[in-house]
Amino acid sequence: MTTLETLRRIISETLSVQPEEITPESNLRVDLGMDSLDEVELVMAVEEDFGVDIDDDDAVNFATVGDIIKFVDSQAD
Repeated sequence: MTTLETLRRIISETLSVQPEEITPESNLRVDLGMDSLDEVELVMAVEEDFGVDIDDDDAVNFATVGDIIKFVDSQAD
């Protein structure tokens, strides 16, 4: 399963949106309706699923799904 596929599942469950609506270009707040509580839940789910630690400084920079993909993939290097 790719990073995007895993994130689609996580975001779909967290934000109650259809997986096919989620693209790397999707803005988490504008397109997918994420609020501050959703952000905390999403960060925790990403940390758990991918086994990464996300600092608050990094999390505030996540504007799009692609931003999360880049972060997760950079942690795997």
